[in-house]
Amino acid sequence: MKKSFVILAAGAVLSAAAAPAFAEADVVYGTMEIPYAAFYAAEGVNGEVDAVSSATDSKWKNENLVAGTYYAEHTEDNGGDIPGVVYPVAISSADLAALGENTYGFQELADAPAAYKNVTLEDGNAVFSAVQGDTTEVQAEAEFTTVSRYGDYQINVNAINNADGTSDIGRIAGVLVSTGDGSNYALRHLENIWRDSLAWSCGITTVEAHGNVLNYAQYADMMGKTISNITYITDTGYHTLAVDFYVPLKFTGGVTVGEAAAADQTTALTYENIPEDFDPVYSVEGLECAVADGALTWDAAFAGAYTLEVKDNSGVYAPLYSDFVLTTEELPVTYDEASTAIVAAEGFEDAAVSAFLRNISVVTVNGTEYKASGKGAVVIIDEEGYVDPEAVITKGRGPDAETEPVFPESGSYEISAAATGYAAPVNFTFVVNK
Repeated sequence: MKKSFVILAAGAVLSAAAAPAFAEADVVYGTMEIPYAAFYAAEGVNGEVDAVSSATDSKWKNENLVAGTYYAEHTEDNGGDIPGVVYPVAISSADLAALGENTYGFQELADAPAAYKNVTLEDGNAVFSAVQGDTTEVQAEAEFTTVSRYGDYQINVNAINNADGTSDIGRIAGVLVSTGDGSNYALRHLENIWRDSLAWSCGITTVEAHGNVLNYAQYADMMGKTISNITYITDTGYHTLAVDFYVPLKFTGGVTVGEAAAADQTTALTYENIPEDFDPVYSVEGLECAVADGALTWDAAFAGAYTLEVKDNSGVYAPLYSDFVLTTEELPVTYDEASTAIVAAEGFEDAAVSAFLRNISVVTVNGTEYKASGKGAVVIIDEEGYVDPEAVITKGRGPDAETEPVFPESGSYEISAAATGYAAPVNFTFVVNK
């Protein structure tokens, strides 16, 4: 049966605990499956709060990530929806009976919970109050960034330890992000709440790293505001963290750096939709460079991957980033069998070796390729160029993780190490003695 609810006018966040709207002797405590819109309606949030839809195979039902929610499987793919949260409630026995079959999956609790929402009926529909419970301050540090794989902005909070279905402040049902103008923005599991990170889209990044389409309409007007408070709503009440994060403006467009040879000493910049009042300051980590007349120039550079950062000197806009690659036909390294390490080739210095090593992207062992960086990387060659005979592949996570050796037995292994920007890999035979 379709569940119905009435959204109350937005109230004040962290409102003081109110007395139940029914006689105490008539109170029944339990849990209900509360849609996000209904859950946040009395928490000072303006507008409808959408369900979360995921196309991934199982994250939407992984209790370690989304404990305290309820879900519905998709019929057309392996994904699912998270419509809302399972949260403690207090309701009169008469109102519970009046709901008939539409009880929001009510499960009675033996004792009064530490925090809960009052449920009353309005025209036969369930109305959920703000959380009735304590408000405590969170002792943690938070970092704000405009770079995220899961949206346009991200806040990383330490000391919450949100994993394995709970956290140090209780099981998290939702998070409110409040700005200085009194606006409150509701975050939801998986799309916005991921372990100790909070992320959201304001409409620039509309598809996240796993291909899920992001809801952004309710956050679009956050740009240009200052976040003043983060409120975690858990099964023990409200937990608040005061912050001071300006949300810089983003826009569709940016700067693109053209690929070039390191020896060229110049490459073109392409601009798209840059606001007239954007005051650019350019920098590239690991590269002394300058920008003028639509070109990036340098005196000397090693081949490899780089990132151009363009900051707005006024601080109004978010920084722009463009990844680019400088290339070379030269191979500055060779393998030294005596030291079992990659070293400088004749005519090259140690700095050239370091540049090659930090740009290694793939290491192939007897025909099997292993990523050398990023998620799922296997460290076979370390930052000093030594081959690790005990290198392992890790499969799975946590206590169920298993390891498998890259070099399972004594013998000779053919290794090829390819680095970004370098036309040729370094190839050698590595001998393992177990």
